[in-house]
Amino acid sequence: MDLEERVRSAVAALLHATGESQTGLAAALGVSQAQVSRRQAGTAAWSLADCETVAAHFSIDVLDLLAGPTRAAESLPAGRRRVPGRAARPAAVHDGPGR
Repeated sequence: MDLEERVRSAVAALLHATGESQTGLAAALGVSQAQVSRRQAGTAAWSLADCETVAAHFSIDVLDLLAGPTRAAESLPAGRRRVPGRAARPAAVHDGPGR
């Protein structure tokens, strides 16, 4: 696996592990979701500056991002991980009284 594939795989693993969307990552990077999608598809490259921003966004070291998906996901702080098997509920959903 070359470095570009490692970064794409690591970003995908981080998005999955946190439950975050490409749209959320795009906002952190200051780019469109389409630009993140192109980078993830390999039609555009992740720059070193992008890698630093992605790593900071997920609160991991950039070297852990560059090491690949396993290392990147293992480096996530516990507070950034989604809880497995529990979908987030929209804030507007209410169960009603007594539930």
